[in-house]
Amino acid sequence: MANPAFGSVFMPEMSITWFDGSSWSAPEMVPSDSIQLHPGAHVLHYASTCFEGLKAFRHADGSVKVFRIDRNVARMAQSGRLLALPDLDEAFVTGMIMDIVRQYKDEVPTAPSSMYIRPTLIGTEPIIGKAAAPSDSACFYVLLSPVGDYFAGGDRALRILVEDEGMRCAPHNGMIKSGGNYASSLLPTMRAKEKYNVDQVLFCPGGDVQETGAANFLLIDGDEVITRDLDESFLHGVTRDSILQIARDQGLKVTERKLSVEELLERIAKPGCEAALSGTAAVLAPVGTMIYKGEEHKVGNGEVGETTVKLRKALNDIQWGNAEDIHGWLTEV
Repeated sequence: MANPAFGSVFMPEMSITWFDGSSWSAPEMVPSDSIQLHPGAHVLHYASTCFEGLKAFRHADGSVKVFRIDRNVARMAQSGRLLALPDLDEAFVTGMIMDIVRQYKDEVPTAPSSMYIRPTLIGTEPIIGKAAAPSDSACFYVLLSPVGDYFAGGDRALRILVEDEGMRCAPHNGMIKSGGNYASSLLPTMRAKEKYNVDQVLFCPGGDVQETGAANFLLIDGDEVITRDLDESFLHGVTRDSILQIARDQGLKVTERKLSVEELLERIAKPGCEAALSGTAAVLAPVGTMIYKGEEHKVGNGEVGETTVKLRKALNDIQWGNAEDIHGWLTEV
C-alpha cells in the first residue's frame, strides 16, 4: 500500500505470552494475523484490556532507538494493576518489546517514518459469570506496525469542539490506557464531526479542561505552556511529559493546573495564543479553531503556531537522532 492508514500494516509475527493463573509462559514468536480466544473470554465481555503505544526510530547512522520505553512499560504495568489483571514484570515486558523490535530491526523505516509498537494485555479466562471479578488468566502480546509521517498530507490547524457536559470516560479510570475509555468517546466524537465538521472533541466535564478522545491538550500563551495537572481522571501522556520537559529546556514557563473553559476562551482570543494536542502519533498537532455552544472561536490567528512547530521539531529531532538526547530517552535496540 502506497499510503496505508496509520497502524493498518503489521509485521508478519508478534511476540506473545500466556498467563495460566500462576505464571507467564516463555515468550514466543507467532503469526500476527490471528489469536485464539474462547468466545466467553473475559476481555470480550468485561473489557479487561489495556495497551501501550510507543515508537522505534532509525537514525542516520543506521542504528535503531526506542523512545521512552521505560515510561511506557511503567504505565502499562500500572494500567494492568488498576484493571486487576495479572501482574506484568516490567523487565519481562521490556525484554519482549526489545526482542521483537530487534528481530524486525531491518524493517524499521527511515525518518520521518517509524515503527509503531503496540503491547497489549487482555483477560482470557473463559467465564461470563465474572462481571464483578477479574480474569485469572491472561495474554500479553506485542505488535509492530511501520507508520509514515503523520503530517505527510500537510500540516494544518485542527478544529475541535469544546464539550463541557459529557466526559471522555469514567473519572476513576481516566489514567488507564484501556480500550473502553476510547470506545466511550467514539459516539460523541462522531456526532461532533457530523454536526460541526471538527477533528476532535475536547472533553471539559463541569467546565474543567481535560483531554480529547485520543490526545492530551496544551495551551501556549506567550512564553507559558498551560496544561491540566495530573490526577486519575485523564491519561498521563508520555508525549505530554516529553513536550513539557522540552518547553522547560527552551526557557518556557510550564504550568500544570486546572484550566476552566471560561479562561481557555479568554486566552485563545489573544493574538499569538496557541493550542495543541499531544500524542504518540502526531507528537504535537496544532489547533486553530474551537467551537463552543455553536460559536466558533479562533485560537490566536487560527493558523499553525510557531511555538507548537518549534516544540514538535525539537522532540522529533531527539527521536530521529538529529539532536542530543540529554534526558536519556532513547534505548538502542
